[in-house]
Amino acid sequence: MENRDTFKDAKELPAENLSDEEKKAASAEERTEVAETGTSGAAEPPQQPLRSRQDALTVEIQKLSGRIMDELKKVIVGKDEVIRKILMVILAGGHILLEDVPGVGKTTLALGLSKVLNLQYKRMQFTPDTMASDITGFSVYNKETGELEYKEGAALCNLLLADEINRTSAKTQAALLEVMEEGGVTVDGITHKVPDPFVCIATQNPLGSAGTQKLPDSQLDRFMARLSMGYPDLKSQVDIVKQRQTSDPMNSLRPLAKDSHIKTMRKAVNLVRMDDEIIQYGARLCEKTRSLEAVEQGVSPRAVLALVQMAKANALMSGRRYATPQDIKEVFIDVCAHRLILTARARIHKETEQQILQKLLNEVKPPAMLERKGK
Repeated sequence: MENRDTFKDAKELPAENLSDEEKKAASAEERTEVAETGTSGAAEPPQQPLRSRQDALTVEIQKLSGRIMDELKKVIVGKDEVIRKILMVILAGGHILLEDVPGVGKTTLALGLSKVLNLQYKRMQFTPDTMASDITGFSVYNKETGELEYKEGAALCNLLLADEINRTSAKTQAALLEVMEEGGVTVDGITHKVPDPFVCIATQNPLGSAGTQKLPDSQLDRFMARLSMGYPDLKSQVDIVKQRQTSDPMNSLRPLAKDSHIKTMRKAVNLVRMDDEIIQYGARLCEKTRSLEAVEQGVSPRAVLALVQMAKANALMSGRRYATPQDIKEVFIDVCAHRLILTARARIHKETEQQILQKLLNEVKPPAMLERKGK
């Protein structure tokens, strides 16, 4: 990937993300700019250069996101919306649950992401005999040194694909839960941090339930979003077959980013502006799920945080430094559907989480917001 000053230089980040030394350097630079141009602080406030850098960073993130999506389309055909939402989760600092039937490209998507984002990738096939130590690692005795040595588990990477996560034991699932929530693993009382960034993409088949161990609600709640790729349409299926006749498109993928870019983009997501009215709109939607007749257990406060982060990432990938109610609406079902527990009556009547949440979106009126120029 070509080096761009917007990502290369820490001074391009908003001031809230800079260290004390960087803030002093940026402040000195702005004072120098004012002195050289001869403008007073009242006429040219010091914040203006910083705002320009914020705008430039937002544009660069939008462009980079578009290039990443275009590159992934080489191996994942006809699933642009899924690719976009997975990128949103990664920028929002979350983890993804891909729930779908076999053979639709879940593993291909994860491998493609690791190549395009240039992340250390590990894939773990979960089975009933998979042990917690396979994820966390373990200690072995070294007779030469007389000490215990730590051997890394699968979780010590940037992008972990937990394939068929519901086919392993609850104990193994709980080991993965610590990694997802705490960003580290504890072995023999010693905590080992996973690389930053760390993303877990877990897959499960919603139909094949034989020999599976259902994920507990507490672990489902740790996934920022649940997505489904679904079957490709006829044209996409034909394109998939044609592009694989002479070569594997996976070999043509180019690395377009690296871990430092992802960190920069995550910081930019945190600084996307979201007005109180929009936060209240998201919280109101989540609160309504707890009083619906068809819902036994509504979404948690963690879901509200995830909803806000996903909405901010959607705004940033759209080239905006501010969020709108539409950003909330576009990600609400993906963030909340897997966190709902429906009543037996609702399941008997074939109601789905998606239908219930869509009805809620139609009923709860969003705030009337004017997009103010220069936000």
